[in-house]
Amino acid sequence: MIALLQRVSEARVSVDKQLIGTIAHGLLVLVAVHRDDQEQDIDRLAERILGYRVFADPDGRMNLNVAQVGGGLLLVPQFTLAADTHKGLRPSFTKAAQPEKGSAYFDKLVAICRERLERVETGQFGANMQVGLVNDGPVTFWLESRART
Repeated sequence: MIALLQRVSEARVSVDKQLIGTIAHGLLVLVAVHRDDQEQDIDRLAERILGYRVFADPDGRMNLNVAQVGGGLLLVPQFTLAADTHKGLRPSFTKAAQPEKGSAYFDKLVAICRERLERVETGQFGANMQVGLVNDGPVTFWLESRART
């Protein structure tokens, strides 16, 4: 699984001009599922998202995670992150999970995060979404649940 994690001062997601998720200070995370991901990848990615230390401590060092700063989490499904872009001028999505698996894994990730963090909002799987954010820093990290070969 892939997570494109962005530290934000605010973020929101809309579908059909209707706001469906919004957070203030926290993390916006775009999430993709690979076709070969397994159940344990869900737990590992949740652990990495929630534990990743990207917020400043009193000394100004990135040493605190989203829970430690009372931040929110906005999880947005984005299968295009699993695209193969190594050749040509058009992405291939053969490495992305089928929609049924992608949706199920995304939902499980959301459930795990909601058990561990008070404020978790989401986008809508399979929808045409409009995502807005103010990237704080900017700070952006690419996380994976495991190494790919």
